[in-house]
Amino acid sequence: MDKNLHKGASSKLFEYAKQNRLKQTPTEEMLWQKLRNNQLGFKFRRQHPLKNYIADFYCHECSLIIEIDGEYHAELEQMDYDSGRTFEIEEHNLTVLRFSNDDVKLQIDKVLESIKKYLIPSPSPEGEGNSLQQ
Repeated sequence: MDKNLHKGASSKLFEYAKQNRLKQTPTEEMLWQKLRNNQLGFKFRRQHPLKNYIADFYCHECSLIIEIDGEYHAELEQMDYDSGRTFEIEEHNLTVLRFSNDDVKLQIDKVLESIKKYLIPSPSPEGEGNSLQQ
């Protein structure tokens, strides 16, 4: 597995991520309470810098990014930006899952079930270590 957790993110982006962790949205907090402390069997990070972006949640072991989209993500310009961002991130062999604030607020169990389908350890390209938890 790629050891580079941050895909070359800048120090400035790390500072932004730190600030974001201090002011997360209520919906991000709601999902974080379900993801933290390996509750789904895998470690998640919140507001994690990756390349030129900050992922709302990131599981390095499964190469999975989870984004929580507020209402402004429904605007055409933002949708185009999000689509481009997803394309760029997926070029690094990462999977991006997007959920709306309403999905998390009203259907948290369905959101968690969707996430669980992607919780499969990524194979190590160099054969380093055992990515399966036993």
